[in-house]
Amino acid sequence: MKYGTLGNSGAVVSNYALGTMTFGAEATEETSHAILDDYAAAGGNFIDTADVYTAGASEEIIGRWLAQRRGMRDQMVLASKGRFPMGVGPNDVGTSRRHLTRALDDSLRRLGVDQIDLYQMHAWDPITPLEETLRFLHDSVSQGKIAYYGFSNFLGWQLTKAVHLAKANGWSAPVTLQPQYSLLVREIELEIVPASLDAGIGLLPWSPLGGGWLSGKYKRGIQPAGATRLGENPQRGMEAWQQRNDDPITWDVIGAVESIAESHGVSASQVALGWLAERPAVTSVILGARTTEQLAQNLAAAELELSAEEHQRLTDISQPRVGVYPYGPMAQEQRSRKIQGGR
Repeated sequence: MKYGTLGNSGAVVSNYALGTMTFGAEATEETSHAILDDYAAAGGNFIDTADVYTAGASEEIIGRWLAQRRGMRDQMVLASKGRFPMGVGPNDVGTSRRHLTRALDDSLRRLGVDQIDLYQMHAWDPITPLEETLRFLHDSVSQGKIAYYGFSNFLGWQLTKAVHLAKANGWSAPVTLQPQYSLLVREIELEIVPASLDAGIGLLPWSPLGGGWLSGKYKRGIQPAGATRLGENPQRGMEAWQQRNDDPITWDVIGAVESIAESHGVSASQVALGWLAERPAVTSVILGARTTEQLAQNLAAAELELSAEEHQRLTDISQPRVGVYPYGPMAQEQRSRKIQGGR
């Protein structure tokens, strides 16, 4: 395991974080605790959860694990999120001071801690003024309820606006952004990654295996079945089967990943994770697991060293498709220049 700072903060985290969306749903409490034990034993120190994960059960499972492991709370950097509905009322959702006050207190209670190290806004809220949200987060830092804050699923302009509003008002600044990012989903490199680099924001990619596609478990033209996410629901979310299966780029990328994996004698998952962990602005890659076996296989990516040529091969074959403007080659050229000047 490697370590680095949590975005532009001084807190130190492992470069692979443990995502806990499966806790209480796809993983029982016993299995979840075993996953947490194995993650800690491997040197991981960064746990990511959210209030909506299994309607609060994920936070409760983590809270009981921390309570049963003496000293573990001091070793772990704990992250959670708020924003999505936790009830049916109009104030049970969003990033208003009204909702977040209750959401944060509820997360602290479920986790059994006095402070959450990283509290993240789970998505943009078009209704609540951003100033209201940022002032709440600044106040929560001042009160000691959270150490740092960040965002998830923000666009580049939303992130930049938040950074500059916080600076202009003298409020605590955000340190991280949690976006979807993988060899199959690289569109964030067009605006979000540059905005993050400009502000010193650390990226915490979720779904680093593209919903399981980059693990190599799906085969071209064969609709999955059985106890996998797409086997249980082929139309599941953004990684739905038909759309990705029909895209030839999907299989070009998977083919390159599997070829490199074979040459190293490792799994396809390890190659995909290893590529992502080395991308610009990435602080920590979030790993999800249903079982301890899945976790062990994915954590082995920390030991893999891809060559510069292998990294470039994966980068080239997975380039996000863009139009002529504003992200095409000539448009990109207009945004750069040679330091020596001239034509």
